Amino acid sequence: MSSRRLPVSRTLALAGLLLAAACGRHASAPGAAPPPLAVAVVRAHFEQVPVSVDAVGQAAGSRQVEIRGRVNGILEKRLYDEGAAVKAGAVLFLIDPVPYQLAVEDAKAALQLERAKRELAQTDARRFEPLAREKAISQRDLDTALATLRQSEASIASAEAKLKEAELDLSYTRVTAPIAGITGLALRSEGSLVTANSDSALLTTLTQVDPIWVLFPLAESDYARVRASQREARVQIVAEDGSILADHGRLNFASTTVDPKMGAVQLRAEFPNPRARWLPGQFVKVRVLAGAQRAMLIPQAAVLQTDQARLVMTVGPDGKVAPKPVRTANWIGQDVIVTGGLEEADEVIVDNLVKLRPGETVRPHPAGAAPAAPAPSAPGR
Repeated sequence: MSSRRLPVSRTLALAGLLLAAACGRHASAPGAAPPPLAVAVVRAHFEQVPVSVDAVGQAAGSRQVEIRGRVNGILEKRLYDEGAAVKAGAVLFLIDPVPYQLAVEDAKAALQLERAKRELAQTDARRFEPLAREKAISQRDLDTALATLRQSEASIASAEAKLKEAELDLSYTRVTAPIAGITGLALRSEGSLVTANSDSALLTTLTQVDPIWVLFPLAESDYARVRASQREARVQIVAEDGSILADHGRLNFASTTVDPKMGAVQLRAEFPNPRARWLPGQFVKVRVLAGAQRAMLIPQAAVLQTDQARLVMTVGPDGKVAPKPVRTANWIGQDVIVTGGLEEADEVIVDNLVKLRPGETVRPHPAGAAPAAPAPSAPGR
């Protein structure tokens, strides 16, 4: 029985191999073209898009102050951590207060003495008035007593001013932060002699970084595009990959002159910076959005850069690939602004660009949708 089944199995195996070979010949037979490549497309259309201008700027503190000692003395203590954030009114340094405390006590004693003199002058004036009316003393004696009283009152005013001055000097021994901000390096160590109104009086610097300012230049042509709408302009800080790091900045300064060396106008934008994400001196890329223009937005991935121009691949009415050179402006998010080269309703290819050749037939489908199944091809003869 086994001798009968063996030829049958070999015949079946041989038939399978022949069938596979025939199928292989049919698939590779000349004239059997592969199905057209499926490509995702977006339909170009005009719309109102913001006028966008990019520039490189440098961050700066919105306020920067020098912390100086206002009285002479020995620097006793530094009461802050260098580089730390401090609030307005925080004590940063302490200058030896003892001489100024003594000066306050001396001024208080001098004021008490002048007040005692005034009491005596008041008593004399009250006693001399009736006596002068009764001609018991001369009018000159009364006038002298009244003048002494007025002189005493003036001396009291002077003593009060000196006391206030001494108290003010004493308060200056506690060097405080006039604004909230980030502290700098301490320029004087404990034990140093601080002399007011000299170089040794500079103790540190304090920079306000919230909000942060970004200064950047714009070429004359770019500034002309945004100048009319600069009051309503929105400024962004943009990462290298085009993502938005900070939005809703505002222009708070624009120079009224053009730098003759650079041919640019200096501008300044303000951004909230509550966590000190950007520090003074840091370079950032900024984007100014001002006004509107009639243009098209297409994905950045659809634009090809050549030595001569920028191109996009479109699908013509015959279903074939047709390259078109385009004029572009800046990016907005993941899209690029196209200002020329495309027509309304052009179908722009956004994927498989490296596989395409001009004139090649493709199967377009809307970006984000699955491609339709290819139509079956006629069998080869």
